[in-house]
Amino acid sequence: MSNCAIVGINWGDEGKGRMVDLICADYDVVVRYQGGGNAGHTVINDYGKFALHLLPSGIFHKDVVSVIGNGVAVDPENLIKEIEYVREKGIKLSPDNLKISSRASLLLPWHKELDCLEEQRLADKKYGSTKQGIAPFYSDKYQKKTVLAGEILNEKAFFEHLLPIMEWKNLTLEKVYGAEPTTYEQLKEWYDNYCIKLMPFIGDLEYFFDNAKNTEKDVLFEAQLGALRDIDFGIHPYTTSSSTIAAYAPIGAGLPSLKLDKIIGVVKAYSTCVGEGPFTSEWFGEEADKLREEGGEFGAKTGRPRRVGSFDVVATRYGVRMQGATEIALTKMDVLSYMDEIPVCTKYKVGDRITEKFPFPSLLPAAEPITEYLPGWKTDITGVRRFEDLPKEAQDYVLYIEKAIGCYIKYISVGPERDSIIIR
Repeated sequence: MSNCAIVGINWGDEGKGRMVDLICADYDVVVRYQGGGNAGHTVINDYGKFALHLLPSGIFHKDVVSVIGNGVAVDPENLIKEIEYVREKGIKLSPDNLKISSRASLLLPWHKELDCLEEQRLADKKYGSTKQGIAPFYSDKYQKKTVLAGEILNEKAFFEHLLPIMEWKNLTLEKVYGAEPTTYEQLKEWYDNYCIKLMPFIGDLEYFFDNAKNTEKDVLFEAQLGALRDIDFGIHPYTTSSSTIAAYAPIGAGLPSLKLDKIIGVVKAYSTCVGEGPFTSEWFGEEADKLREEGGEFGAKTGRPRRVGSFDVVATRYGVRMQGATEIALTKMDVLSYMDEIPVCTKYKVGDRITEKFPFPSLLPAAEPITEYLPGWKTDITGVRRFEDLPKEAQDYVLYIEKAIGCYIKYISVGPERDSIIIR
């Protein structure tokens, strides 16, 4: 049994979905192990262009089993809509190739409402939530105030568990935010329209994974967001509410005793960031607009313009270390082809101190980038498939980044399509 995790090194949106789509044909099982519908993986292949939010990117390979693990915030409404969306595009999904852990907790209808209400309350101090209910969900999960996917299979027991939670949550909706309470009728409609449709996919994955081990199946773990959005090691408090770190993959998948064989860290050839929080190498004005336009930098989930900037060696080196990356996939290299010179943030200035170490979160707002410039290559590289065929300036850029972050760059994407890749 061989296994690999594909994880984000920076703030998310690095291109993990396209990397999963590229290599998952070499694996038997692909597992989403954390997060929820608050981020999107954009995949372009023979079926078209897809923005996935809950489904693993392995669904495009008919011989691959896609799994939603116990660490995922399962939103029945959004998941059913996503299943119907990909089926309309010709993707075949059935309980044979899509499985949901019975131990995954459900994102409940009030979680999204509470997310929106809290962001409104925070006003100009908001954390930049996608308003998909993720923070309220994980808060309730660790208070043991949600229900498991497996409970859907017994409607009577499901509501006996859920209704007291509804009464408890209505206290917050009414007394804290002055909002309307949730009713039993609303929950019943939600259960009938979405939860029931998930029943065929829900099962005990312990035996599935035991069989995978016994038959030497290869497993690929797919993460959401990046190291800098991790609840423990990210830019607190501007993080997600789950662990985005590769070390969590076996736990969130339902394989806590498993050791990872390989960790592919994904990072863009420049920096992007969706949401609030410090972003030291950020660009503004026309320079940012041009890079955003060239890279198509708009959120897969929200459509919001991504914040953009130069490659950040300091943040990336930190992300590589937190993820324990064994190799790197450098994405969107082709986007830089328009630049005469390519800026790289190599150090930070924090007050009077210059540092190559990623600062403690409370120090990040004061950090300023120290930038070096590398020669651009000013030519289209989207058709290149061998590293030695890249312009020398492009090769030098890759080798410079590789040395600076201390991790081998094996994959270089030069376009959004599945085969627009250089493998060293």
